Amino acid sequence: MSDFNVKERIEMLTDDMIRDLEKLVKYNSVQSDPLPGMPFGEGPAMVLKEALKIADGMGFETVNLDNYCGYAQIGQGKEIIGMVAHLDIVPAGDGWHTDPFVLTRKKDTLYGRGVSDDKGAAIASLYTLKLLRESGIPLDKRIRVIFGCNEETGSKCMKHYNEVEEPLTAGFTPDGEFPGIHGEKGFLRMTAFSKDTKIISMNGGFVGNAVCHKCTTQVSENDVDVNCLKEALSKTDLISYNIEHRDGKITIEAQGKSAHASTPLLGINAAACTMKALEDAGMQDSFVRYYNSHIGLSCDGAGYGIRIGDEYGDLTLNNGIVKTQDGKISASIDIRYPVTYSAEKMKELVSGHLEDEDGVTIVNDVEDPLFYPADSPLVKSLYDAYVEVTKDTEHKPMVIGGGTYAKYIPGIIAFGCEFTGSDNHIHDADEKLEIAELKAQVEIYEYAVRKLMEAY
Repeated sequence: MSDFNVKERIEMLTDDMIRDLEKLVKYNSVQSDPLPGMPFGEGPAMVLKEALKIADGMGFETVNLDNYCGYAQIGQGKEIIGMVAHLDIVPAGDGWHTDPFVLTRKKDTLYGRGVSDDKGAAIASLYTLKLLRESGIPLDKRIRVIFGCNEETGSKCMKHYNEVEEPLTAGFTPDGEFPGIHGEKGFLRMTAFSKDTKIISMNGGFVGNAVCHKCTTQVSENDVDVNCLKEALSKTDLISYNIEHRDGKITIEAQGKSAHASTPLLGINAAACTMKALEDAGMQDSFVRYYNSHIGLSCDGAGYGIRIGDEYGDLTLNNGIVKTQDGKISASIDIRYPVTYSAEKMKELVSGHLEDEDGVTIVNDVEDPLFYPADSPLVKSLYDAYVEVTKDTEHKPMVIGGGTYAKYIPGIIAFGCEFTGSDNHIHDADEKLEIAELKAQVEIYEYAVRKLMEAY
């Protein structure tokens, strides 16, 4: 590295980074119904405008790509080194101790929806550009920070980017974990439906890619004994539950624990616990049987004939949403399958386990996994930068169940922004970011871009 002292400069810029992050957090940038010129709704379009305004104020070239995404860049040349962050968020949900749309600082910790996933990383990437420009190193490649607006709900923003912009030479998305993600499991998304259920209604969860943490279910007192149900619920892992027995109906309010769909065993599924309790209490119902035999509490896909794994990890299954509409109950299913399996193989494996007399499951979409060898130039460059800054050689690049922009933008992997051992409550209440981690991200990214410029 040059004589330019990156660490000292980051210390000087920390307050500016926090102020700029505050500007992004105030936007509720959950995808909503499209509006003219706003393909993902007003929130994502407004936060993109704000991010580009920040970048513009820093003197970077900025481009808005039809409010699907945008970018800021420095440098020149044919090659492009990219950092691909996203500005959209999952719904705030409940359980917060601060306003999720007001950046709140408590000592050395920042709270707010998106501070870790992924608005903080977007700010870290912008300040990486600033440091690279100030360092005085030759910028014979373009260094580009891309802001996406649809990562949480489909990544159509990156599909649009591929249609209208030049491809990246190499880069990373700061939307995973250090010291790098060299493989991402494949996605299999399905929906299970009831056929003829006695359950009056069942509704819970808020997104498909998080554990169903809260669920309200109503059944008839003629179909299950309320005392048996109370006993069965007491034996579940639910954080809390409440039963109301009135006018011949039993209403169950179950509270579990949210977690990302790629790690469902870290959460407590309120719908799954409720279904297990209904079965244990003696309720004879077709969808209770179907749910428990196909989805259940195990999260391993056994009910669909796909309890599989490889050297990089096992398959996981998550039920994120349950809802009742027109007398039918549906349950969303988010499966992350091992990197050595293909989309075609997965469709073949589940094909004989989707329907019986109690229920039916439809396959919505299947995506192939992503995998780069750990010794590839891309992975090695990023890992070397991480080690150079942190001196951590214990942790190695990994394969995860989460999905990132790396599946949509060729030549990149996920690299940070979360550090191994940290729990930033991503997709949960009280999402947080340690200021020390924000500063470390910028230092690592500055050196990582240098390494990529050398390698490519």
